This record gives sequence, structure tokens and C-alpha cells, in this order.
Amino acid sequence: MRHVALVREVSPEIIRCELTHLARTPIDLDRARAQHAEYIAALAELGCDIEWLPPEPGLPDAVFVEDTAIVLEDFAVITRPGAESRRAELPSVIAALGRYRPLHHITAPGTLDGGDVLRMGRALYAGETLRTNAEGISQLAAIVTRRGYAVCAVPVHGCLHLKSAVTALDERTALINREWIEVTRFAGRRLVDIDPAEPFAANTLAVGGALIHAAEFPGTRAILAGAGYIVRPVPASELAKAEGGVTCCSLIVAVD
Repeated sequence: MRHVALVREVSPEIIRCELTHLARTPIDLDRARAQHAEYIAALAELGCDIEWLPPEPGLPDAVFVEDTAIVLEDFAVITRPGAESRRAELPSVIAALGRYRPLHHITAPGTLDGGDVLRMGRALYAGETLRTNAEGISQLAAIVTRRGYAVCAVPVHGCLHLKSAVTALDERTALINREWIEVTRFAGRRLVDIDPAEPFAANTLAVGGALIHAAEFPGTRAILAGAGYIVRPVPASELAKAEGGVTCCSLIVAVD
């Protein structure tokens, strides 16, 4: 089994990105691209084959490819992003991902961002946010439950996406900021709390036996290391200004 990471370069228009919970601050494009390159290098070091999606220079948020699809073992779901400006990102993702998986689609009036869907084993947690509505979650459930997955809706507040508040360290364990989600939905899971001084530190990407994690959160990184996880830090400060995290910038596809 190998892993392909679908990624896209940082658009020069990222300074006009969609924002929901953060105030707009200047983004250094050169620095954002350099940090993104370090992220891509980390994916490659951890065993991913890198596949570049076509550039989308006119689409400010196109680097955040995670929001366009949910990739499961034998199929994928193409989302319908909650921000209308992001729906033009879908055709190139459909073309690339369709070579690896049969595709299913969320349709209007449903909205669903991939950053709002967290997989842990056969459970999919779906964040109820400004980007993902009840109809989108209902459509997701209709697609996946007949294929052996369960969907659990999770109220989210104070952040953009569910994965801003919780991500999977493994199939049983999650890294979590309890302030931003309804934590009771994760009953039965083992939970690792972030450093409370680092509210955005719950976003991490498990790949290749390690965790990619933003270098700006040393307190949480120490907690993860203390729990026995291998952590590969990458700088992510510029993309964070666009409400992006380390899960946002790739779609990981397992390939036989």
C-alpha cells in the first residue's frame, strides 16, 4: 500500500481568502509558499507520493484541497463547499481523484467542507458549522451508511471547521480542544488535550507513522511526544492567517 498526496500550490490571491472567525491580517506570499514547500517535503519524507493538482491562480483558497473531498477506502465523496467562491476548485479535484476512486457528490442545497469531516475507523464525525449544513451531513450519511460507515453530527463553535478543534491521532485517539466542540459526541474515544495556551493546536495530520503538526505549538507538541507519538513539525503561520491548518493542504489517497 502506498499513499498519494494530492496537493496544490499557494495561489497569489490567497490574500483575498475567505475568512469566518479571524480578522484579516497581511499574508506574506513568499513565506506562505516556503512554508507550504516544507509541508510538501514532510509528506514526501513520510512516504507519500506527491501529485500536484493544476494551479488555480485566481482561486484564493485553492491550496486547501482537503475541503473538496472525503477520501475513504473504496470510494470518495466530492463535497459542495459552503463558500460559493470555492466551488470552482472542484473540477480539477474530480478529474484527479476519479482516477483512484468511484466518486459520489454532495448536491444543492447541501453544503459540506472536507475540513468538517473527521474519520476514526468506520465512524465519520461531521461538524455543524457555517460551512457545513444539516442537508450536507444528511446527504453524506445517505452515501456512506450503506457502505458500512456511521455518521455523527458534532456542533462546532468558535472556529472554522471541526478539524480546527479535533483531529485523529489514530483510530481510537483524538487530539482535542474541548472549548470549541460538543465533546460528548466523542464518548468512548481516548482524548488527548492540547496545551490550553495554544487553542489552534488540535489540527494535526497522521501519516506515515508520524504526526505532521504546526511548529508554532511547542506545548502541544511536547504533550504528543510525551504520549509516545512521533511529531514532524512544519511552519504554518502564514496559511493559519487564512484559517488553514496542516490537514487542509492535502488529500491523502491509499493506493494498492
